[in-house]
Amino acid sequence: MQNLPLVHKISPPLHSDASTCRPIDPCRSLFSSSELESGSKLYRWTLLRELKHPNVIALQKVFLSHSDRKVWLLFDYAEHDLWHIIKFHRASKANKKPMQLPRGMVKSLLYQILDGIHYLHANWVLHRDLKPANILVMGEGPERGRVKIADMGFARLFNSPLKPLADLDPVVVTFWYRAPELLLGARHYTKAIDIWAIGCIFAELLTSEPIFHCRQEDIKTSNPFHHDQLDRIFTVMGFPADKDWEDIRKMPEYPTLQKDFRRTTYTNSSLIKYMEKHKVKPDSKVFLLLQKLLTMDPNKRITSELALQDPYFLEDPLPTTDVFAGCQIPYPKREFLNEDEPEEKTEKVIQSSAQTNGTTGGAGATGGGGLQHSQDQGPPNKKPRLGPSGASSGTGVLQSEYQVSSANEWSLVGSLDISFPTF
Repeated sequence: MQNLPLVHKISPPLHSDASTCRPIDPCRSLFSSSELESGSKLYRWTLLRELKHPNVIALQKVFLSHSDRKVWLLFDYAEHDLWHIIKFHRASKANKKPMQLPRGMVKSLLYQILDGIHYLHANWVLHRDLKPANILVMGEGPERGRVKIADMGFARLFNSPLKPLADLDPVVVTFWYRAPELLLGARHYTKAIDIWAIGCIFAELLTSEPIFHCRQEDIKTSNPFHHDQLDRIFTVMGFPADKDWEDIRKMPEYPTLQKDFRRTTYTNSSLIKYMEKHKVKPDSKVFLLLQKLLTMDPNKRITSELALQDPYFLEDPLPTTDVFAGCQIPYPKREFLNEDEPEEKTEKVIQSSAQTNGTTGGAGATGGGGLQHSQDQGPPNKKPRLGPSGASSGTGVLQSEYQVSSANEWSLVGSLDISFPTF
């Protein structure tokens, strides 16, 4: 740790202490991540050290401090995340200067998210908490514009006992990205839950609004059934017909569903109608892929492998390694907290950020500008290197080996209290 002088403390929506630092040796430097939580401890570190993919956040080092019984984790640093990027565009609509995410950028973001998840799934890992705040995007540097899937606090191996999400952490995780089978109490769920979450993120990138947003109370019960969340899903998608989800009757909460809901309430609801309001045509390739990702029946939901081969990714504009496609980045950089800022003020900021997550535009997210080509950047890559995902070959589309850079600022570390095992 002596070679990592701290520079800044990272602002919310992080879940733990996190800071940036600079290396004393300027010849060897990396970018570090703003992602660090306190869950899963040793299990999580072991899992993170094994994961090596360009679109999955990299745990570079683990520092043990026996004197104060803390652990510091060193991650890649990413300047942006989808929560802030979407918030920026949502605020532009509120300011009556609407600026949609460029469709080419949306495609590149989705492709890299799918590629990272395909790697995790191929290695028997479920993420289980995908949402915009957990999708990081690298800023200026050797990995400019590359997606990094972060926050593996809920990640589990397929062959490990899978506890209900409510049993894992007393902190409420947003329901907006939860698959319907989870809300109906499924215990033996599959990697399809990650695909549903990606579909939710995809829709949010297209509309700048969370597709299944609903009011959330302080839910701290172990009961997975959530009436308002299911109501929102059915309001957008329509109530699933028996032929569309044959196994719905086997769900533990199906009797409650029958008691609380009436199919006729949602007769006029459909994903087609919802997306048409946002100018997405039902016969477009973008809609057809979204429909496959947001299929109610988890057994019929598309896999990450098949999604990567979807015709949507073969039409112009093609996905690029740099999601900004060589353009200037209009999004504000991460906010840093002053070293002397009171902890109680920091806590208020964290609470405020959690309450407004995905619902409001917020200050600092101005609507002017747009993605403009930078004079010192080359033309965007027009040909994706289509091929197997990194999960199987390590050389798939939009991938490269992790690069060590010569930048001056690189890392983010956060502390965790832990009882040390005997080494």
